[in-house]
Amino acid sequence: MAAPRLRRVSSKKELENMLDDYMTQGYEIIEQGQTTAMVRRKTWGSAGGHVLWGLLTIWFTLGFGNLAYALVAHYNAEKVMLKIDADAKG
Repeated sequence: MAAPRLRRVSSKKELENMLDDYMTQGYEIIEQGQTTAMVRRKTWGSAGGHVLWGLLTIWFTLGFGNLAYALVAHYNAEKVMLKIDADAKG
């Protein structure tokens, strides 16, 4: 699993605005503190990926291969850490 991207903001207000923007783009808040927040893209995998996994594994896994694909896609989805940094240029 890759480390989350870091996005620096200069104020609490900008942090709240960025959280709103990310939520609008389909992210979910997974962790939030006073000066930081972690968001993750909501995904359970692409439709094409599910079709491919279904075609390749349905006969021997009875659909559990598709479930595994969905879980891996969800928990390895893109994460972004938002952090208030007084030195950040907005």
